Amino acid sequence: MIAHSTSESSEAYIALGANLGDREQTLLEALTLLDAHPHISVLRCSALYETEPVGYVDQPAFLNMAAAVRTSLAPEHLLKELLDVENRLGRVRDIRWGPRTVDLDLLWMHGETRDTESLQLPHPRMGERAFVLVPLSDIVPQDETSGLYTFVHASLSVLDGKDGIQRWKTCNWPTESGHSGS
Repeated sequence: MIAHSTSESSEAYIALGANLGDREQTLLEALTLLDAHPHISVLRCSALYETEPVGYVDQPAFLNMAAAVRTSLAPEHLLKELLDVENRLGRVRDIRWGPRTVDLDLLWMHGETRDTESLQLPHPRMGERAFVLVPLSDIVPQDETSGLYTFVHASLSVLDGKDGIQRWKTCNWPTESGHSGS
């Protein structure tokens, strides 16, 4: 049985992307819905970056960003909440890597590892994707202790393909949300 929450809270990092509809508004709505959850607090968000599609390329450009959240949820339950937010915002899964109103990926959760059918932590492809690493580099503090800061900067230093990502706009999320997240 998976515990839905624990008494301890930890920091998790999420990638957000959208390329249909009002992309910026959808990403901000996703953050708002996450922050409204009693066991999730949005702590920091990156700038928004416009990026070229990867995989299935016949689609509009994406807006991508990353967010750090504090949560007392177990990784599997946090993933369930991310999928719920996607569904609430109209996510349809019909083409792999295809157009979407919103995409939320759990990337990292304080060094936790998982390898199940529904969840892999750390996210298996985050080190290959500039649209994930560049936003993460905005929000992972240098004194972060789980190894994510080192991973992000080492991956960025050897990554090709950073040309397809452009800073689009600053995210105006408050530095700390109003509730405790636990």
